Amino acid sequence: MARRYDCNDATDRSTGLREAASAVRRGELVVLPTDTVYGIGADAFSPEAVADLLDAKGRGRNMPTPVLIGSPNTLHGLVTDFSEKAWELVDAFWPGALTLVARHQPSLQWDLGDTRGTVAIRMPLHPVAIELLTDVGPMAVSSANLTGHPSPEDCDAAQGMLGDSVSVYLDGGPTPGIVPSSIVDVTRDVPVLLRAGALSAEELRTVVPDLEVAN
Repeated sequence: MARRYDCNDATDRSTGLREAASAVRRGELVVLPTDTVYGIGADAFSPEAVADLLDAKGRGRNMPTPVLIGSPNTLHGLVTDFSEKAWELVDAFWPGALTLVARHQPSLQWDLGDTRGTVAIRMPLHPVAIELLTDVGPMAVSSANLTGHPSPEDCDAAQGMLGDSVSVYLDGGPTPGIVPSSIVDVTRDVPVLLRAGALSAEELRTVVPDLEVAN
């Protein structure tokens, strides 16, 4: 049966984070708050856990799961051919609502779906998420909803959809907003905005003036 912890209570938060970390290490699913919407997460390096995450959402492998990390330094072990412009975007907007699509290290033993050698990666601006990610390492995290349903702004909505497919729910209260992260492809010489979200093309161009926008 799923366990839920109120992260606005110091004792409950400490217990919840400990239980969530244990669940992730066992290959189970957890729900956590982020700075955009609630996410459902699993150990990024457990193909079975990631498959369970996709099953819980009713999502196919053709929509690979993004990865959340707790520190920009983690990028060094995950991505390759990461350009100076990509690092400038990290420096300017992480932690925050910017997802970068980069080439992942070919040696990594993970299966996030049909990624074609890339990974969508982000560092969220939320203390609960960062504390969990710092403890357990990179997590595959997608919005905590059933595919085709609205992304949840609070833990009640997430639990109502996902139920006991999730072991631990970390309730951080309502999220700051429902606007998703902006997604920028940094696999090419010129970064390309694939999805405008919390950050506009104009804001991103203050850092990378030659940013292109996908059609």
